[in-house]
Amino acid sequence: MVDGADRCFRRLFAFAACAAAFAFIAAFAAFAHEIKDEEKTMSDHPYVGMWVTEDNHIRHELLPNGRYVEARGNRERAYEGQYWVTGDHIDYKDDTGFTADGDFRDGVLYHGGMVLRRR
Repeated sequence: MVDGADRCFRRLFAFAACAAAFAFIAAFAAFAHEIKDEEKTMSDHPYVGMWVTEDNHIRHELLPNGRYVEARGNRERAYEGQYWVTGDHIDYKDDTGFTADGDFRDGVLYHGGMVLRRR
């Protein structure tokens, strides 16, 4: 037989579980909405596109979905990851966790000692 205290505890636990599930779903929906907003923003961003070194050895393709692909020489997908642009500054995080950054100045991307221009 279940006493009153046990019944109250079970109801309280069920309520807490429902509240936690609702909070998780709300947070996930908000995060998904932010991603969609960022994708829309990046698709219209002036820095999206291909950036290359003068010798064409290093090529950064900044994709509209906030991802990038870096080619080096004959290796078309040498590095891949995410990028974020804040003003004229870019931050990279490749899929292995390595991070780097750069700056856009006068139509030129300065990144890791390299100079890349839009192609």
